[in-house]
Amino acid sequence: MSGRVAVVGSYNQDHVWRSGELPQPGATRFGDYASGPGGKGFNQAVAAARAGAQVGFFCALGDDAAAAHARALASDEAIVMHVEVHGELPSGSAGIFVGDDGRNMIVVAAGANAALSSDFINSEMASAHATDVVLAQLEVNPDAVVAALLAARSEGAISILNPAPADAPTSERLLSLADVLTPNETEFAAMLARHDVTGVDADDVAGLGDSQLHQWCRELAASASVVVTLGKHGAFVSHPADLRRGDSDDCYRVAAESVSAIDSTGAGDAFNGALAAALAVANADAPFADAVRFASRYAALSTEAAGAALSMPSLNAVLGRFG
Repeated sequence: MSGRVAVVGSYNQDHVWRSGELPQPGATRFGDYASGPGGKGFNQAVAAARAGAQVGFFCALGDDAAAAHARALASDEAIVMHVEVHGELPSGSAGIFVGDDGRNMIVVAAGANAALSSDFINSEMASAHATDVVLAQLEVNPDAVVAALLAARSEGAISILNPAPADAPTSERLLSLADVLTPNETEFAAMLARHDVTGVDADDVAGLGDSQLHQWCRELAASASVVVTLGKHGAFVSHPADLRRGDSDDCYRVAAESVSAIDSTGAGDAFNGALAAALAVANADAPFADAVRFASRYAALSTEAAGAALSMPSLNAVLGRFG
């Protein structure tokens, strides 16, 4: 593996308000404000780069200050930008509210992200360097995500689909193109309901038995390895019986690391970027569990810093903390 990761996804300019307690409907809270880079795609691209991969980021931006900021930050992180410019649209943005306990609420305005085209992805990925892993989320035009996953398949790359946010549509075709599917418990519950597998409350997912979770994963995505991230409860992994990716078991759990979390805003993105990087640099026969364990540690450490993209830890920080 050459260590190359292609991330296809969103850039958002984040606007973050921090308060001791998240506001309830109709209530007002005082707090602090900051602005910085975000978007699931960009967060994951930064995480993958800081975790040791060579990263190309494929996205759509407006012609505005946020776009200029994105380009400058990508340059600082040695991320190669592939940008479809939509001057008639603003770059994406997000309003994020964070409480002292690390919980958050987020509202996203897609802007140019929704206009990312499949034609652009096809053209840019064909002309870019060959990649080992293609990672996509669902904050951009779904046609562009399908094009990215198809490109991964044609190149023999591992395709990772992070089906986030939870309310994003996930067609049968989309799921069939993913080699690895990485929902959190909320996204997992939403997909189970959307695809008529079962109804389950997101808060109950972590406490379910492994055999039940494994069965639902296989019904949801028969040909994909599914990694359900469970926050402080770690992660659950489910493989197709004939494709364990170097693991000895069809399903298992990876425990969460103990950290002093102050902000979980980008933890899921940290996990996905680190998982992509770990798979891109791994030996062909390395257990998949090793990559999941590294991603879990990387995500845990990211919660000890405030912010999204800029909270992503370095590879040396992760190795120094966890070995």
